[in-house]
Parts: sequence; structure tokens; C-alpha cells
Amino acid sequence: MTPSWRKPAGMFLILALITVWAGLIVGLSATIAEWPTLAQFAFYALTGVIWIMPLKPLLRWMETGKWRE
Repeated sequence: MTPSWRKPAGMFLILALITVWAGLIVGLSATIAEWPTLAQFAFYALTGVIWIMPLKPLLRWMETGKWRE
């Protein structure tokens, strides 16, 4: 079985996704710092989970070569 180029490419895409997402959130941090503590917690908890959503299709593509089932 020959190795697939999709796994290394997917790994770099995941790292890029995390980097871009973290940059966006850090860019908003000055605005978020003015919010009440509970709202900050909710925002960071929600954005800490949202970045995972695009990973499922990306991981599927890495394994099968298809974006959808």
C-alpha cells in the first residue's frame, strides 16, 4: 500500500486552521476584555469548540479522499 499525500496535507491544513482561528480570536480579545466575566467565559468556551466543526470533513477527506459520506 502506498502512502497517501492527503495525510501530511491534512495535517498542515489542521495546523493552518488552528493558527488562523487563534489569530481571529486574539484579534477580538481587546473587545472581549470589556465584556462581563460570564460573557467572556461563554464566548471563549463556544469559540473553543466551534473550531472543531470543520475537522470532521477534513479528517474524512484525509482517510477516504471524499469530503462527504
